[in-house]
Amino acid sequence: MFKRETLKPIVLAGMIVVGFMAQSKTAHAENLQTLTVAGGCFWCVEADFEKVRGVKEAVSGFTGGTVANPTYKQVTSGGTGHYEAVQITFDAEMVSRHALLDLFFRSVDPTDAGGQFCDRGESYRTAIFTDTAAEKRTAEAAKAKAASDLGQTVVTPILGASEFYPADEYHQDYYKGRQLVITRFGPKRQASAYKAYREACGRDARVKELWGSAAPFVNS
Repeated sequence: MFKRETLKPIVLAGMIVVGFMAQSKTAHAENLQTLTVAGGCFWCVEADFEKVRGVKEAVSGFTGGTVANPTYKQVTSGGTGHYEAVQITFDAEMVSRHALLDLFFRSVDPTDAGGQFCDRGESYRTAIFTDTAAEKRTAEAAKAKAASDLGQTVVTPILGASEFYPADEYHQDYYKGRQLVITRFGPKRQASAYKAYREACGRDARVKELWGSAAPFVNS
């Protein structure tokens, strides 16, 4: 049987361990950061980045425009100035902002100023949104590296961050949804409709043509 004098150090040690665990959880939470990018269809960007180790969440939405709380129809019809964008929450201890930007450039066609793949118009253009001078420098470095590796001019702008409006629930995690939708391919579950759309739009084919084996998300 333990004596009371022996138990005190054990209890104290246990309290210290619990304290360190609490501090660790707090520090971990404080290390979560966000990155907002526009890469054409937000379903595809969300699907790509939710596969990345260290990414906690990717939310489809709209940013960069002048209309508050825009609808999907308003944005895709044009005139609001918004981009279809994705706000990525990531653990900076597991994956860096620069690494995510490298993945971003290699998952889109950054030479196309008129949209992405089959999706044309201002809402489908590529862009990176930054909050601070440090974030802007990181984005500029990633852009310069992409241009150098590609050997072409990269037209993706680096813009100051503005209000991000999440799209409605229908558009979140569309790539794995089970809701039945009517498409030009006929009635399909969202996940199947997404796969059919992505292939028909030529996204992976164009990215592979541009980046070859450096394309991180292209299906082999």
